[in-house]
Amino acid sequence: MSAENQHVRLMRRALTLARKGVGRTAPNPAVGCVIVRDGVIVGEGWHRKAGTPHAEVHALRMAGDLARGADVYVTLEPCAHFGRTPPCADALVAAGVGRVFVAMVDPNPKVAGKGVEIIRKAGIAVTVGVCERESRLLNEPFVKHVTTGMPFVILKSALTLDGKTATASGDSRWITGERSRRLVHRLRDRVDAIMVGVGTVLADDPQLTVRHLRGRDPLRVVVDSALRMPVDARMLTQASSSGTVIATTVDGGDRGEALRYRGAELLVCREQDGRVDLADLLRKLGDRGVQSILLEGGATLAGGFIRQGLVDKVMFFYASKLVAGEGRGLFTGRGAEMMADAVSLNDVTLARVGDDFLVTGYPEHRCLPV
Repeated sequence: MSAENQHVRLMRRALTLARKGVGRTAPNPAVGCVIVRDGVIVGEGWHRKAGTPHAEVHALRMAGDLARGADVYVTLEPCAHFGRTPPCADALVAAGVGRVFVAMVDPNPKVAGKGVEIIRKAGIAVTVGVCERESRLLNEPFVKHVTTGMPFVILKSALTLDGKTATASGDSRWITGERSRRLVHRLRDRVDAIMVGVGTVLADDPQLTVRHLRGRDPLRVVVDSALRMPVDARMLTQASSSGTVIATTVDGGDRGEALRYRGAELLVCREQDGRVDLADLLRKLGDRGVQSILLEGGATLAGGFIRQGLVDKVMFFYASKLVAGEGRGLFTGRGAEMMADAVSLNDVTLARVGDDFLVTGYPEHRCLPV
């Protein structure tokens, strides 16, 4: 195996470790680290949770004295500042490692090359860019949040091949198959929050929990401008490891108190055209450390997000089915009037999930004409 292929193989091992922390490290990134001496892995680690030791520290503890003169593979530039934990760049220097391979420079302005500089000034060779694209994709929520203060929004939907999310009667169970539904629950486990509109709550009374696999429930966010959320909704009456935030434009008086009594948190946002200002909502969620949001419905909310250029990624699960008539679509509201104004998707991929097809892409960040 060539040296280049060896570096890629070891960095991919570090990326595999980093994925164990996805959805659990906010507002920090998910990071993995591998320490290699004489071709043998002597230390491994990943960042498990904000406020706990970083990946490099776990790997150094495992390696012990074997870290001296060893090669280090880390999926993100070692931090250079004191936060809730000491700088990892200093820890690598103190351990006397031989070489450091970094997948990508940390976009955090507090780091942004400073960690690499500390290591190089100590006389340790640093190579940047091994599996950079894979690292950036792994931490796309962190990159968005640390550079803009806003969460990374993933719009997810299940559709028939003729673009329906439900029949005319509202029936949608189940459009896609078991494997797709399991993948959605894995996505829920890995994001910081799930968001729906109150219309979805009124129609489906969802739990928005992780059920098809072992995991943790993300924060549930309901966009409800006029506080129509039922006090007996399953999100408020059934046990969950997460909280429920109701984004609204009003304090709510007695109704608001009843919802708070049920355990909901009311997040009052600015108003835009009689509805919750979605950009203001994202800023408020970002301020509390929410890096990633899985936007699951409904059509009014999805339309508002896509038209305002607030969706960062789409994941559409298409089933090999046709409603072949009237039914509900993914979006409501005014869309593009000219095809030239339609939102384009970049970096589109297609994957088979059981009998379904998953289309993933990145919408252009622009607003549709009003």
